[in-house]
Amino acid sequence: MKQQTDHPQIARIKVVLFLICLLPVGRLFWAAWTNDFGPEPVEFVQRWTGIWTFNLLLITLCISPLRAMTQMHWLLRLRRMLGLFTFFYAALHFLSFIGFDHAFEINDIAKDIFKRPFVSVGFAAFLLLIPLAATSNQWAIRKLGGRKWQKLHRNIYLIGILAAVHYFWLTKVAAMLWPLAYAVALAALLGWRIQERRRKAIPVPQFQAAKPLKFFKQKPD
Repeated sequence: MKQQTDHPQIARIKVVLFLICLLPVGRLFWAAWTNDFGPEPVEFVQRWTGIWTFNLLLITLCISPLRAMTQMHWLLRLRRMLGLFTFFYAALHFLSFIGFDHAFEINDIAKDIFKRPFVSVGFAAFLLLIPLAATSNQWAIRKLGGRKWQKLHRNIYLIGILAAVHYFWLTKVAAMLWPLAYAVALAALLGWRIQERRRKAIPVPQFQAAKPLKFFKQKPD
């Protein structure tokens, strides 16, 4: 089977998108170089990686609605990269938690996960992301089959909900505006998908050929 290659213009778009997705981690390297983490460096790194995980998750979920509204089907070719960058920043977020907060001590990490609900929810979202990242390739699609692969990757909706709950629980009441805005955006994207599934589930009516109408009575022979 021949491997599908991207159109040169799409390939260029992918390169630009790849570089844009590296900007948040570039900001971290710049902060480390200039010592510009602020008064609480650990909190800065954790919040920065967490918010960009959520940003990229929402952008990934935007691909299907944008494709449906614009009929730009090539947008689907960007979704895999965006999903993998979502996992990349989620992994950085998790590493900053287990590294800065617990110095990679397994017992302390486990206690914190079970003790604090917002940590439990965030950890669950990260675990659900792992199989999605691992199967974001053509080999996995062929191995699992299209239907099973799609069923697995629908966990992105649950991951989004868990991320929203995680964000709400770790934010103070006085700063709830941003978590609320992210939750509204997520609800809109999930609502669109529910509407689309309902629309596609409605069977297309099959019209039978209309019988010819008899406007005049036939005269008896």
